Amino acid sequence: MKLYELAHCRAGDKGNTSILSLIAYRSEDYPLLLQKVTATAVQQHLAGIVSGSVRRYEVAGLAALQFVCEQALLTGVTTSLAMDTHGKALSSALLEMEIA
Repeated sequence: MKLYELAHCRAGDKGNTSILSLIAYRSEDYPLLLQKVTATAVQQHLAGIVSGSVRRYEVAGLAALQFVCEQALLTGVTTSLAMDTHGKALSSALLEMEIA
């Protein structure tokens, strides 16, 4: 199944860092997200887009995971010629991730 079936995502940015917040639609799906959506899995899924490290933070009270993705925005908003300088499309890219 794809992540978009279980959660929604919001992207933010700071310099060349993208912050992706993955929020479960239903709190009972949060344990599955904890198990399957690891920092390593996200880094592998976004390979070619995110060239730096990926750190995961757990926000159990909100049934959410937050991923801090380094070197994800082609040098940052004010210096990049990329079409999506803020990295908002990364939230959609993450939601395309397949989990078992």
